[in-house]
Amino acid sequence: MTQRRHYSQFMPLLPLAAALLTTPALAANYPITNAQRQTAEQVAQAGVPLSELAPNAPDAHTVKPGDTLWDISKLFLTSPWRWPELWGMNREQINNPHLIYPGQVLMLVKRDGRAQLQLAQARGGSTPDGTVKLSPQIRSSPQDANPITAIPQHLIEPFLNEAIVFDSDELATAPRIVAAQEGRVMLSKGDTAYARGELSQAKDYRVFRSARPLRDPSTREILGYEAPYLGTAELTRAGENREQAGGKTEIVPATLRIMSNKQEIGVGDRLSPVPQRNFSRYVPHAPAQPISGQIVSVYGDALSAGQNQIVALNRGTRDGLERGHVLALWRDGRRVTDRTAEKREEIKLPDERHGVLFVFQTYSRVSYALIISVQEPVGAGDRFTQP
Repeated sequence: MTQRRHYSQFMPLLPLAAALLTTPALAANYPITNAQRQTAEQVAQAGVPLSELAPNAPDAHTVKPGDTLWDISKLFLTSPWRWPELWGMNREQINNPHLIYPGQVLMLVKRDGRAQLQLAQARGGSTPDGTVKLSPQIRSSPQDANPITAIPQHLIEPFLNEAIVFDSDELATAPRIVAAQEGRVMLSKGDTAYARGELSQAKDYRVFRSARPLRDPSTREILGYEAPYLGTAELTRAGENREQAGGKTEIVPATLRIMSNKQEIGVGDRLSPVPQRNFSRYVPHAPAQPISGQIVSVYGDALSAGQNQIVALNRGTRDGLERGHVLALWRDGRRVTDRTAEKREEIKLPDERHGVLFVFQTYSRVSYALIISVQEPVGAGDRFTQP
């Protein structure tokens, strides 16, 4: 039986940041762009039209562990990337969309053809007639409680330090593995490697195979150099040049231990310092300006990609792409022969939108995106635009 809810019991609540006892430093880690804030302001007072709600939008949703902003946006709205409207539905309560926690109850209130979200906490169970009573309540959380993320973080975390693009082929002069223990050809976790080059910058290194150029599918221009990730290594002993009798110099390479490997590591592979880990939250939003481009390649060795795989795009920060941008994937319309008229003619069917991309890493001229959803496999040359 569908439960009835009394919306008249709601009253303005304290801002969510105060309710969660969060600190200014924590909130500062999750910035809101001016465009996102402007969108939220536009709908904060009146909410959104009912026509913009998802067909089966629930009256209430209790945030669960594992929920994401994408999931919740998709639950209430027709377009998951339109999270600013979801946030702006109730700016007073959800004043920072990054600070929504499991256990909170989001209520959908419909009045005069508009809809708003309110934050409430169920109390006292239900009455005999099945009505759920809700009332405003401050919810305090331990400071180490985790707010929900924008998208499933585990899908992109492995790629944050693995998928990398260099503007130039700088790996060609990077430190290199020159030998392996006991004459081995390939190395794996726990093995010892010997390397030459400038290794005084760090103790921990990523291991890459020689970089390969990423070319624009249309112009064939080199946009950057993608380096296949192999694993990590730890510097255990620095190299040195030993002076010998007679003035001759003996070269002793540095010693490293392989700490992890995704692929086998060998002589000639290159080393790059492990960067500081990126803890950015990724918030889905559409580009502010129209944009279009093509997929350069599928990350890895596959020729085509499906849902939850990574692709490189031929647009980057200089083109206006930023982390969190949501893009539409398009399938090129087939060319067919019209056999219905006296004269047969070749026609091109319209391009069809068939997927969604989520940009999570940007460089100057290239970006990496996660395929959130797709109907057919995608590959190099496929087109994308703003949603």
